[in-house]
Amino acid sequence: MTGRDKALMWRGVVAMIATGVVHLMDAPDSYSEATYKGVLFHTNAIGCLAVVIGLLRSYSWSWNLGLLISLGSIAAYVSSRTIGLPGIAAEPDEWLEPMGVVAVSAEALFAATYLLRRRR
Repeated sequence: MTGRDKALMWRGVVAMIATGVVHLMDAPDSYSEATYKGVLFHTNAIGCLAVVIGLLRSYSWSWNLGLLISLGSIAAYVSSRTIGLPGIAAEPDEWLEPMGVVAVSAEALFAATYLLRRRR
């Protein structure tokens, strides 16, 4: 693994850790809005852990799973603030909620890192 490959791998690891930790921290409160939302937040955190382990072990599937988690999370974030989620009204005033901004930033970082890696 070249130095550039290691740098991209570590960037992906950090982005997935940040995404997973934010979702894990927000999961308990999410159950009060809708049970499925809390389950999804916990599932997101577990998926992020799987990606981190996969990246550290150089499993190629981990990049694809990380991209799926990142893009899905960003789509859910946008939906929750625009059209709402099933059983949960839209929250247009929550765009700059700090934990959400951290999560979306980490997810976007992972997606950008994925593209940089694919470009090679």
